[in-house]
Amino acid sequence: MWNTRWMTLSTLAGLFVAVAFTTSIPMYADGALKRVVSQTLQENSEGLPAGSMLIRYQSTDGKTDLESFRNVDQYIREDIKSDIGFPQEVSQRSLTIRSSEVSPEDPTKVDASRTRKMTIASFEGLKEQVEMAGGKWFADTPDADGTVQALMMEEALFRNDLHVGDVLLYSVAGETLRVQIVGAFKPADDNSAYWYQGLEGLMNYLYVSDPVLLDDLSAKRGIPIQIASWYSAFDLREIQTSQLAPLSSKLNRIDIEVYKKLKDTRLELSFAEMLSQFRRDSIQLQTMLFTLAAPMIAMVFYFITMNTQQALERQRSDIAVLRSRGASTRQIFMLFLLEGTLLGIVALLIGPLFGWFMAKSIGSANGFLHFVDRKAIPVGFSTDGILAGVAAVLVAIAATVIPALVFTRTSIVDYKRQMARGDRRPFWQKWFIDVLLLGVAGYGWYLFNERQMVTFKTGMTTDQLNVQPFLFFVPALSIFAAGLVFLRLFPLLLKLFNAIGKKVLPVPFYLTLTQLSRSAKSYYPLMILLILTLGLGVYNSSAARTIGLNSEERIMYKYGTDVVVQTVWEGTPEFKPPSQQGGGSGGGSGGGGGQGDRPAPTKFNYNEPPFEVFRTLPGVEHAARVLQTKSSLTISGKTAGQATIMGIDNVDFARVGWLRKDMYQINPYKYLEWMGQVPEGAFISSNVAKKFDLKRGDMVQTVIQEQTIEFIILDVVPYWPSLYPDQTPFLIANLGYIYDQAPLIPYDVWLKMEPDAKVQEIIPVLQEKGIELASVSSMRSELTTQSKHPARGGVFGILSLGFLVTIIVSLSGYILFWFFNLSRRVVQIGILRAMGLSRKQLTGMLLLEQIFTAGLSIGLGIGIGKLASLLFLPFLQTTDNSTNQVPPFRVVFEATDTNRLYIVVGVMMTIGVALLITHIRRLKVHQAVKLGEER
Repeated sequence: MWNTRWMTLSTLAGLFVAVAFTTSIPMYADGALKRVVSQTLQENSEGLPAGSMLIRYQSTDGKTDLESFRNVDQYIREDIKSDIGFPQEVSQRSLTIRSSEVSPEDPTKVDASRTRKMTIASFEGLKEQVEMAGGKWFADTPDADGTVQALMMEEALFRNDLHVGDVLLYSVAGETLRVQIVGAFKPADDNSAYWYQGLEGLMNYLYVSDPVLLDDLSAKRGIPIQIASWYSAFDLREIQTSQLAPLSSKLNRIDIEVYKKLKDTRLELSFAEMLSQFRRDSIQLQTMLFTLAAPMIAMVFYFITMNTQQALERQRSDIAVLRSRGASTRQIFMLFLLEGTLLGIVALLIGPLFGWFMAKSIGSANGFLHFVDRKAIPVGFSTDGILAGVAAVLVAIAATVIPALVFTRTSIVDYKRQMARGDRRPFWQKWFIDVLLLGVAGYGWYLFNERQMVTFKTGMTTDQLNVQPFLFFVPALSIFAAGLVFLRLFPLLLKLFNAIGKKVLPVPFYLTLTQLSRSAKSYYPLMILLILTLGLGVYNSSAARTIGLNSEERIMYKYGTDVVVQTVWEGTPEFKPPSQQGGGSGGGSGGGGGQGDRPAPTKFNYNEPPFEVFRTLPGVEHAARVLQTKSSLTISGKTAGQATIMGIDNVDFARVGWLRKDMYQINPYKYLEWMGQVPEGAFISSNVAKKFDLKRGDMVQTVIQEQTIEFIILDVVPYWPSLYPDQTPFLIANLGYIYDQAPLIPYDVWLKMEPDAKVQEIIPVLQEKGIELASVSSMRSELTTQSKHPARGGVFGILSLGFLVTIIVSLSGYILFWFFNLSRRVVQIGILRAMGLSRKQLTGMLLLEQIFTAGLSIGLGIGIGKLASLLFLPFLQTTDNSTNQVPPFRVVFEATDTNRLYIVVGVMMTIGVALLITHIRRLKVHQAVKLGEER
């Protein structure tokens, strides 16, 4: 390990990354689950708590087996509580006997003419939940004459015209009980989960102590328990993903166990379904994140394997000598296994700490490579995370020791024979595995395409289709396969260059081609690593940008601007004179009862709220009036169906509206300029224009407020902010022209806000101005809500960290490869210097090697990554309903991300050049050229 310490340290770093990556996903999923549970608890704050459980026994035969009852009571109160393992926020056991009509013992004190049906009940823990309103607390035993002391709610006493001290006669099971009301109470907290039944349903209860009901009424007097209920509300805020499955299993078992212990006892309410939903969401989240992270994790394992192979290559002669001196394969293998195990243990101890930090980073992701300081997700260590880390270590150890196992079977003679046959093709070229993988990637693209076609035809979403996890790996697989196919062609390209320029090429160029042609196989690990890392980097960055931008643009298009304000307009109806004939318009039900004489409003005369106020609101950059109303279109005297008429002020709309230029054939601001030049001009949706073959200059009519308005078609547009042509055709016209032709009708106000302005600040200002608001819709609020969704944060977090890991792995792999490549070729370089090659020529030769291998791989990786993005990213639109994919989906390449990759490439090449220059300058010919071999 010390002789190859740099390789060992790089392998250990790779193990750290692999363990951190794999442990961070379960940690993040646990934290996301806790946040979802907290939100669920808040959402259910008005009803029963999310962790509620209710078990109920109801006697069906008029008998109660008290021994069985005590068994089930102990099981519920002790065993179930310990099995669930979460603290109880509140618990209640209530017992009731059969209800009965009661009569007063002294009719002179209590009105006996009233019918009162009461129920004797005992509530465990009642004393802690109430406040006494009069009288005293009941006794735990009956009086000497058998009188049972009871409490009632203060409100219940009032409703039943009863008072503290009244005695009631309660007939049940052939006995007449004497019940005295000794006190009144009121709940300490009406909203407490303890009163899960609702206070209204408890008004006619006579509350007695538990010993009285169980020991006296049931055990001694033989009165059966009619209903027994056990209610508990558990605090689930600290639940972990690993606890979901066993807890669900225990909850499902409760129903069977309680029925076995006491017949007619059932679990009526539990949080098993909620846990199942949490588990489904958690599994879906972890599956999605693992599938996104799998290519990056596989890349890290490949980096570990490449380092191990380079270290083994340096020790191969030592291994062969040990084998020739009598060391067994097992002994040598155990040395490497011990080395891998030690590294794995260190990585398993330290890696989860990095995983915790990565999980925190995932939780703070607000976009690709955009981390914000928001409320942290409660991330902690979990069993699932540790198991994932152990699995990563085992795979990494396998990746390090399997090559060692192959090398330990090689004797010194086999080693020399293999060195003499260094031009043998690798196994994946012999068996055409690269071509096979490329075919699998092509089939994956075909499955993607078929799924998208099904989605477009049926309108089904991806969740409703049979989604194969294999499809998530196709882009990474295609990049890997394309890289392998290129490596198959690489020697042929070298031979072609050599044949073309053999006689004219300078010496460094010729030596480079000769070296690469003879030992191309040794450069394959570096080349495939660079192709894979940079290809995945380009694809992941483009995928993240594409997902983020398209989801944001859908919301932007939906609203059309930052804030949409609807104000309340006061309107006065205008009535048409009553029709003298039965069949007039609007008299569809015109028959009896004088309905035909009732005047019907034909239009409204509205008072417009002041608009200029909106321009001066705090944080508002621009404001615009936007009218949207439904009306029928008439084309050439024929009805074309209902459409949305949007009236706008073209100058103001240009300042506030969200317009994406690539959605239109002409710059949309040019459209707005045309509207200013032609007042009666309008734009019509392309689906209507196509159906009726409308052209520029054609006339269309519509009716608004009983006024016919004619428009001239200026052009056809496929989309317009906030309007969906597939749902309703639309027509865009000048608002001023519409109001010149028809009376005022209400419009919305669209606001363009300053970058950091808050919507909440404009509401009180408008109220002070006397403007009544009907609704305020904010695009930014929905974007913020969307950005906080655990799945979205997880996707961007994983892709961001994966991009950073890609950069680190490619940079580290490149530097390590060339460092050990130059170290291994000391004798060769020394011989070339001794033969007369100048330092300048030698530097040029090695630099050309880097360009032909690393440079070509870098360019190919970036190119394949962009090609994979163009081929596969369009299928991301099937994750939403394709019929609502407005605005059109587009694949995004952010120049910033590509520039980051170019910077990394520049740093890599610079370090590579610095390494070879330093190496050549330090080279001493008399030490390099010696008898024997390199060590």
